[in-house]
Amino acid sequence: MKIAFYGTKPYDRAKFEPMAQTYGFLIHFIEMPCNAETIFLAKGYDAICIFVNDHIDAYMIDELCKMRVKAILLRSAGYNHVDLKAAKDRIHVLRVPGYSPEAVAEYAAGLLLSVNRCIHKAFYRARDFNMNINGFMGVDLYQKTAGIVGTGKIGQAMIRILKGFGMDILAYDPYPNDKLPVEYVTLDELFSQSDVISLHCPLMKETKHIINKKSIAKMKQGVYLVNTSRGALIDSEALIDGLVAGKFGGVGLDVYEEEEGIFYEDCSNHIVMDEVLARLMTFPNVLITSHMGFFTKEAMDAIALQTMENAYAIENELPLVNKVL
Repeated sequence: MKIAFYGTKPYDRAKFEPMAQTYGFLIHFIEMPCNAETIFLAKGYDAICIFVNDHIDAYMIDELCKMRVKAILLRSAGYNHVDLKAAKDRIHVLRVPGYSPEAVAEYAAGLLLSVNRCIHKAFYRARDFNMNINGFMGVDLYQKTAGIVGTGKIGQAMIRILKGFGMDILAYDPYPNDKLPVEYVTLDELFSQSDVISLHCPLMKETKHIINKKSIAKMKQGVYLVNTSRGALIDSEALIDGLVAGKFGGVGLDVYEEEEGIFYEDCSNHIVMDEVLARLMTFPNVLITSHMGFFTKEAMDAIALQTMENAYAIENELPLVNKVL
């Protein structure tokens, strides 16, 4: 099988190249993202492999079908960046589910701890031998209430971590899991009763801007918000309004709704034209990182292995257990 691998970073190549050799696949690594201007590079390949910031629309699906590309291999669990309606019955779309729920949950907990206790700010101050701790006061998480939105594998891992902190857990999910040691409540109850809210749900029509002006108004004063799922779960402008009003004790974001073209890239020598993101960066109680919650050795190994297994299943006409549609 020949695979066109878009959006290649050095760590992708280090993981995928030796594994592809083991499977006997030929991978063409392309540094450019997959978009309407670069889709022609897939000509002559059996599949393309894309990441979360590559968006595949109906036009691109048409082009892939004309080039007889058999599959879109997602090296992610989410699939909201592919036009599934256009792909249906025309091209296989396979994902990598559950590569390392613990990696994302541990990172979410790290964001919470950092933004609460100002660890990231304390590092810079101490590095300059400024040992003044004024302005770094946080709150105990012990016996506080955490609201977990989405109790899939990552949400469950986050529940285990926060239980270890001695927190009480409220949860919301359209499909409750009665085996979990949590109390399921409505979204409104979760928003109004939680001291910490952590998002662990996929981006769908029903969840887009689940954090908005109305939901923020229902939250406790001084609430902490963490998002390691998808940026568009949060209405960024409503979030800014809430920050200006002093609603949040802290906000930890590993994702952003307009992150394409910025996250995973070095923009340090450019003027970033996204005024909303620039505004979010100005708040002292906001910590933003570049969609790296998944980024552990174990997770990258699992992503590479499962992606190769998905390609192997297509090549050998085996059951496509990770097929999205």
